[in-house]
Amino acid sequence: MRIPTETGFTRSAHDARVTARVGLWLGVAFGVCFVTGLLSHGIQHPPGWFDWPTRPVSLYRITQGLHVVSGVAAIPLLLAKLWSVYPLLFARPVVRSVAHAVERGSVLLLIGAASFELITGLLNVFQAYPWRFFFPPVHYAVGWIAIGSMIVHLGVKLPRVLDGLRRPVTDEPAPARPGALGRRAFLGVTALAAGAAVLATAGATVPWLRRVSVLAWTSGTGPQGLPVNRTAAAAGVTADPGWRLEVVWPGGSRTLSLDELAAMDQRTAELPIACVEGWSASATWTGVPVSWLLAAAGAPAGRPVHVESLERDGLYARSVLPPAHASDELTLLALAVNGERLSLDHGFPARIIAPSRPGVLQTKWVRRLEVK
Repeated sequence: MRIPTETGFTRSAHDARVTARVGLWLGVAFGVCFVTGLLSHGIQHPPGWFDWPTRPVSLYRITQGLHVVSGVAAIPLLLAKLWSVYPLLFARPVVRSVAHAVERGSVLLLIGAASFELITGLLNVFQAYPWRFFFPPVHYAVGWIAIGSMIVHLGVKLPRVLDGLRRPVTDEPAPARPGALGRRAFLGVTALAAGAAVLATAGATVPWLRRVSVLAWTSGTGPQGLPVNRTAAAAGVTADPGWRLEVVWPGGSRTLSLDELAAMDQRTAELPIACVEGWSASATWTGVPVSWLLAAAGAPAGRPVHVESLERDGLYARSVLPPAHASDELTLLALAVNGERLSLDHGFPARIIAPSRPGVLQTKWVRRLEVK
């Protein structure tokens, strides 16, 4: 078989104008996915300078939904991009110059890292983990490799990309071969595939698309009207009739029973649960605002609050409410959802629900609040 060279790069799908436009779409999808992924990582593992606002209440729902949806859109775009350039991957000689070697190396890294990110990210939304490594830090690290190699690749190829984008996309007088797609048709099919992938999955985070999103990984419903990622049985939590909440701060502490909490002033708010896997669902929560609870207990305000769960060994058995969230009156120690007392799977006897927070930080089965 003859190895194709750049001079034989003649089919409509391999035209530089087509490749440049598909590459631009893919770059936008990757860019959105990378930036929103950084935000999600920063919220869950905040450096000292990072601050995440409490408003709008659905902000994390939007950013994480964009993260997953842009990743889904990138899958058909990446396949189209690879198809449009694959003859160049086998061109000879393998290396023609230092710049060419850098470009070839960046392409190999980009293909490998992007494929890894998209495949493992897709498996993550379905909570399927056929590997032994811990997904979040590996996904985060490889994301930097993917975006770095993309920047290097773009830097080397920028003159060719700009030239391809400047020239209008026109079809040949006749197809290169019978049945072959013209340039415009190839771009149209690529855009249609990306749009169909988004439409088929976006219902996981966009409620009004749920009826048409046939591949959405959650319907947005479950016990008490909400999906459950981690059940009480999986967490090793059972109902404890003697449960009491500990509230601790420097120089003081207080314990409260469920009846005492229920007798306090309550607040009801509609807030979303937005999961890192990209699904989200809104519910009506009722409970005691954490700021009111701390004030009633005599604990100091304006400080981070460490939340501990009855679940002892889970990865997210502990979380931290930053001062902004701890002070927000929509951050609740929830006792009820959608007008019903919390079920055990949804965090009975009490759970945290706060605006604009990942679901993994909305700690269930709360046993202790510690003001630092």
